[in-house]
Amino acid sequence: MAWRGRRGALRAILEGSACVRPASVYDAISIRIADDLQFPLGMFGGSVASLAILGDPDSALITLTELAEQMRRMARAAALPVLVDADHGYGNALNVRRTVQELEAAGCAGLTIEDTLLPQAYGEAAPQLVSREEGLGKINAALDARLDPSLVIIGRTGACSISSLDDAIERAAAYEAAGVDALFFTGVKAREQLEAISAATRLPIVLGSPPAELADWEYLAAQRVRIAVQGHAPIAAATEAVFKTLSAIRDGAAPKQLRGLATPELMDRVTRASLVEERGGRFLGLARE
Repeated sequence: MAWRGRRGALRAILEGSACVRPASVYDAISIRIADDLQFPLGMFGGSVASLAILGDPDSALITLTELAEQMRRMARAAALPVLVDADHGYGNALNVRRTVQELEAAGCAGLTIEDTLLPQAYGEAAPQLVSREEGLGKINAALDARLDPSLVIIGRTGACSISSLDDAIERAAAYEAAGVDALFFTGVKAREQLEAISAATRLPIVLGSPPAELADWEYLAAQRVRIAVQGHAPIAAATEAVFKTLSAIRDGAAPKQLRGLATPELMDRVTRASLVEERGGRFLGLARE
């Protein structure tokens, strides 16, 4: 299978001894840059998917079709293994099955399914969780849908910041017993919480946006954290660059006055221009300049 090598690379990270910081990727150019910079892993977050595809904040408006198609574009553009934030699986447990099928076919290396109640409930400003039973049902459905055994499926819970640490551990233990490949925790704020989680579970751990107190990579690795997601700065940087460039053009700047642009060499590199030119010569009889 074409994607098995990428999935094996993600499994090697989970089975290793180091804590990896993935590159936040969201389109063909960003994944190629991350691949060229030799990141071991890309993370396609739900929030950046919403920004890149809809231009909207992370309010659960994106569809599975849109997410899977964007993943398909990235998988075609570069060989970097990508872990996809599949949110709540876009519905109930049966929807989760479809989510796994589509993202597996789109070429992701792994995906996470979380137990947050999405979309947001009417009249409820604070985040909520689905019941433990429903969360476990979603995890079982995800595992049942997997056709390629090398695809990584990660159970995710936000219980640490929504209900309690004990609830997070109990949910994680249930997902672990069901057969997920790793456990993803968001809302972990203190070393004592992480150490309790590590002591109560066996699987590799993924952390979402660890605070400064936890930003010690050797310490995280010792607690069995294999992936630490550090937010999604690249899309914010790209947004700032586009805003400044367009503002300068609007204000009358000439092309040579623009600053912060990618060099022609960098554009050629990330667009794989030499490969396209070579193929034009081989298949279209075009002379190379």
